[in-house]
This record gives sequence, structure tokens and C-alpha cells, in this order.
Amino acid sequence: MIKEISSLQNELIKDIIHLQEKSRARKQKGLFVIEGKREIALALEGGYQIKQLLFCEEIIDQSKIELLAYSKKSLAPEIIKVSTKVYERLAHRKTTEGVIAVAVSKSLLLSDLKFTVNPLVLVAEASEKPGNIGALLRTADAAHIDAVIIANPKTDLYNPNIIRSSVGCVFTNQIAFGSTSEILDLLKKYGIRVFSAALSPQSVAYHNIDYTKPTAFVVGTEATGLDEPWLANATENIIIPMQGKIDSLNVSVSAAILIFEAKRQRKFE
Repeated sequence: MIKEISSLQNELIKDIIHLQEKSRARKQKGLFVIEGKREIALALEGGYQIKQLLFCEEIIDQSKIELLAYSKKSLAPEIIKVSTKVYERLAHRKTTEGVIAVAVSKSLLLSDLKFTVNPLVLVAEASEKPGNIGALLRTADAAHIDAVIIANPKTDLYNPNIIRSSVGCVFTNQIAFGSTSEILDLLKKYGIRVFSAALSPQSVAYHNIDYTKPTAFVVGTEATGLDEPWLANATENIIIPMQGKIDSLNVSVSAAILIFEAKRQRKFE
């Protein structure tokens, strides 16, 4: 028998709303919320455990939910039918697909990362805006790089706005969090060269560098750029030459230019 929930006062519904709204709740419980069939499917492909699948029968057929629930050989989630009123309270997207999941968080430790022989890595320092983080993750997925590392994070990865803006690429990339010193130690351990994007007269134009060997691009916030340790420990500080009136690009655009230059040099391997 599939459980049904029609009341907004149901304890599970209250818990889900809390998970959506509070980073502390997500960290304490080790759970987070995913909205949308595509995003849930990507999470399952990425090895995430789904605890509950809530669906609104007025929007999506139960048969499609069951196909999604059992698409991977993992622990079968609890399937729960919710009323339109409950679903509308939980859903954040206008073009909704009628399904929401409660999933188990991953550890996101630097020690969990696995690199290829010739890795290409993106490091984003102190990223705070969910939209920027989501865009960076989409770029990383499109280029199929080895890992995205968030240095000195100011938000948690499972913020619903990050999941939404990344269109599920939170689940398709290897991702880890760490401090500047921890990440620098890791990159040194694996012999990965560091190229820090910096608005400096001493920075080298990005297209004059060879990225065919192990490479990490480091990007900072548009407001403050990168902290000194990244500049001091870089193999080279690099810059994207500007030909207009402004001196910088959105961080996700900058990262995309750098990453795809490296992919071009590597013949998109």
C-alpha cells in the first residue's frame, strides 16, 4: 500500500520544508530535497540514496514514479502520494514535474576524490551565490572534467537553489569541499599545476599557456577575486584579456573559457 498525505501539518511534510529552507537542518540530518524527475534520475545515476519519493497524481502517473524508484539497484525508496495542496507547498518550480525526493547527503571530502592520469580540475574559492555555483557545475559537466572543488565554502552544496540552477549537475560531477591549504596540499600531492585567474598586470594571457598536463584552474568571486595564497602558490597567474570597457567576466563564464581552452588543447579527450 502506498502511503498518502493530504495535510500540511503532517510531520514529514514539515521536515521536508525545514530541509528546503535551513542549511543547518540539512547538515544535522544528512538529508536534502530534490525536485524534478530529471534531477532525481541524475542523483540515482550518481549513486545517491533516495529515502522517499513524493508525487502528485494530478501531475504525474504513479507508474512513472515506480519506474523512477526502481531504475537503479539501490535501496528502494518509500513512495508517497501527496495532495495537490501539499505538492504546491513543497514545489519551488513553476514548470513542475510532480515529483520530489528526500535524499541522503554524501561526505564531499577531499580524500574521496579520484583522479585520472592527467586530471583537469576546477577550484572555486568562497563561492556564495547559488546561481554561480550551479553554472560552474554545468560547465564542469559539459566539459567532463575530473572534479570541482569548493574552497572555503559559504553555502552548502545541497541548497535547493544550487540543485535547481545546476539542472542536476550537482550529481554528475565529483565535488569536494576544503580549505585553501588543504586543497593546495592535495593538488601538490597529485602533481596538479595551479593556474589562478587574477586581474593583475603580471598575469599571463590564458591562451599562451599549455594545459595538456595535470591542471587546476582556480577562480574567485567577482567582488574580491582570489586570496593571496592562491596567487602566491600558483604555477602561473592567468588572465582573460578584456577588449571592452569592463575588466572582468562573470565567474562561470571565465571558468568556461579556461576549461574549454584546456579541452581544446587536449583535443577534447
